[in-house]
Amino acid sequence: MWWRFLRAVKRREHRVAPTTWVAAIAAVVYTFAPIDLIPELLLGPLGLADDIGVWGILAVLFAREQRRWQSELASH
Repeated sequence: MWWRFLRAVKRREHRVAPTTWVAAIAAVVYTFAPIDLIPELLLGPLGLADDIGVWGILAVLFAREQRRWQSELASH
């Protein structure tokens, strides 16, 4: 089902909310940016908590988009 959803997004059959796009871009930038809220260098594994949190937010938004797409399919 996830691959069908991704194909629908790629084919522009489903319009992803702007907040989801912003969160996706922010997650990628934050992960690779040298600036960190909780630096891994100082706090070790605990420093990954903020990175995991950002990706967790993105996962929730992505799941919401997938559910919205499924409800659109069911209504047609």
